[in-house]
Amino acid sequence: MVFNRRSFLLALAALAMSVPGWAQSAYPQRPIKLIVPYPPAGTTDIVARIAATKMSSILGQPIVVENRAGTGGSIGSAAAAKAPADGYTLVMLVESSHAVNPNVSRKLPYDAIKDFAPISNLADVPNVLVVGSKFKSLDFAGMVAALKANPGEYAYGSSGPGGLSNGNGELFKHVTGTSALHVPYKGMAPVLADVMSGQVDFCFDSISSSIGFIDGGQLKPLAVAAPDRLKKLPQVPTFAELGMPALNHPSWFGIGAPAGVPADILDTLNKAVVQALADKDVIAQFDRLGAIPAPMTRQAFAEFIKSENARWKKLVEETGIERQ
Repeated sequence: MVFNRRSFLLALAALAMSVPGWAQSAYPQRPIKLIVPYPPAGTTDIVARIAATKMSSILGQPIVVENRAGTGGSIGSAAAAKAPADGYTLVMLVESSHAVNPNVSRKLPYDAIKDFAPISNLADVPNVLVVGSKFKSLDFAGMVAALKANPGEYAYGSSGPGGLSNGNGELFKHVTGTSALHVPYKGMAPVLADVMSGQVDFCFDSISSSIGFIDGGQLKPLAVAAPDRLKKLPQVPTFAELGMPALNHPSWFGIGAPAGVPADILDTLNKAVVQALADKDVIAQFDRLGAIPAPMTRQAFAEFIKSENARWKKLVEETGIERQ
């Protein structure tokens, strides 16, 4: 048989045309959307944008952050769960929306375990108890004494029912034997503004979004949730030092996709996360926020989310936190 180069090339071209994407099947081929189920300027948003910027350069496609806030993270999370499982919609999987809310809300429009494919944790961020003008002259013990002496007189703000700041507030009241009115907001930015103005008296927030106001003197930190005292706040005790280990857990901020995304795409995204979190600029940006890079394998992150759900389920049962 005589080899006909022209016929061979024509046949090859016909084959390429008959298989859509045959020559361009590598993921990703277009921009990716990352849903942040909380408002702009909060810790989830800040961590997401830092990671997304670096991941975009690694993957060669833009990762566009879309804030879809409301109901303790459930609105954005539910939207992501219903998105096509093609790798072009991602979502932040964080402690508030994927461990606290599932255990303190009576009904969610998503299943925190079954409806998502975990990719990796991004960062662990210490929480901090911050107070406004009414408590600025007091330490932690003094604040607790004031709450006990005046039940119902003080209020704390949260990002909304079912969120981590709400869960920590209710856990704090149980552990300290105090009472305080819960005032829900749509995100932590307005909470912090009202703590500073005196509209509410205290809140639990991630150090990332509070540190600027702490440094500026508008907020006073009384305790932090971290393994050790923070370099940024060496004078502030941990909750463990104060005898409250249940409150001494840093919060976590990870990334995932709708369930059903092919494993090879998830692996590509996991590799991009690991590479991004090893970048010096990303590490420096996280450090300025008090955040610690915390990459995981997909399997490890999935197991971690399950264990965190179990931890919060036990806390809710033990403390009697009322389901919303």
